[in-house]
Amino acid sequence: MNFLAHLFLSSSDPHVKLGNFIGDFVRGRDLADRYSIGMAKGIELHRLIDEFTDRHSIVRQSKERLRPKYRHYAPVIVDVYYDHFLAINWQLYCTEPLPVYAQNCYSMILQNETLLPEPVKQLMPYMVKQNWLVNYGNLDGMQQVFNGMSRRSKFDSKMNEAVVELEQHHSAFNEEFLAFFPLLKLEADNFLLNH
Repeated sequence: MNFLAHLFLSSSDPHVKLGNFIGDFVRGRDLADRYSIGMAKGIELHRLIDEFTDRHSIVRQSKERLRPKYRHYAPVIVDVYYDHFLAINWQLYCTEPLPVYAQNCYSMILQNETLLPEPVKQLMPYMVKQNWLVNYGNLDGMQQVFNGMSRRSKFDSKMNEAVVELEQHHSAFNEEFLAFFPLLKLEADNFLLNH
C-alpha cells in the first residue's frame, strides 16, 4: 500500500493519520520516546498494513505477474498500483469525494509540518502541487509517480515502464485489489479498535 491507502486506513485522529503517513520514514521500535501516543499508534498501524499486505496470497499473485521484469521492485510497484485501484474504486469505500479527501489530508499534513521527518518535508510540495492522491486515479498521474521513483532508485528499476503492465493487466490487478482491500481494511479496523 502507498500513501493514499495508508491515509485512508487510519482513524479520523489526525495524529494516527500522520503517523501512518510517515511510517516508511521512521526506524526503530522505541516510538513512545519520540512521538505522541497517536503518532506512535499510526506508525504501528503502518507496519501492520505493510506486513499484512506483503504476506497475503492475493498480493503475491499481483507481484508474481511483475517479478520476471521488475524483480525485487515488483512489491513497490504493486503498492502503487493498489493506490491506483483505491482511487478509481474510491466511491466503494468512502462517501467523501476523493478530491475533497485529498485536500483535507494535504492541509492536515502541512499543519503538522514540524512533526514530519525531513524527507517527508521535502516531498510534500511535489505531492501537493502534482496532487498525487487524486492523480493515482489516472494513467498520466501514475506515469509521473513511476518516473519519479525510477529517477530516485539506485539501480535500473525500469519502474518508468510500469504503466505498460498496469494497462495490459488492468482488470486482473483490479480484481485482486477488490478481493484484497476489504480484508486489509478489516485488519486495520481491528487494530484501531484494540489499540
